[in-house]
Amino acid sequence: MDVVMSFVQERWFIIAAAVVLLFVVLHIVKTVIKWVIVLAVLAGLYFYGASYTDQLLDIGTAVSAEVKNQAVKAFAAEMQHAQYKHNADGTYTVTTKSLKLEGSPGSNEMRVTFMDQTFTIKADAAVQALIEQAKNKTTL
Repeated sequence: MDVVMSFVQERWFIIAAAVVLLFVVLHIVKTVIKWVIVLAVLAGLYFYGASYTDQLLDIGTAVSAEVKNQAVKAFAAEMQHAQYKHNADGTYTVTTKSLKLEGSPGSNEMRVTFMDQTFTIKADAAVQALIEQAKNKTTL
């Protein structure tokens, strides 16, 4: 205990500087911790938002695929009533009771109007086959 008392009496300025430094460090560390927490919350929101955006894109892709499937089913069901028309500008139009397809020969993209909604899809082999059937039916 005498050693501690003599150290405090002889080196009081070092102890005072350490206490002041400790308060400064504690104050800065608290501020830094606050900013770290704020940045962690913002990063969490960012990553949550990024995964939420991915979920929305997945839902959008699923909805788009389902609408395309429904359009192809409707097109196949209404095939006997399909009308193929070759337009003057080189494009074609295939119409049924509830569906209208517009595209150009050789292009893989087409505009589809189904249930009063128009959207663009990439035509797969099944859709191309149905278009060919409508074309052959109309030319016969």
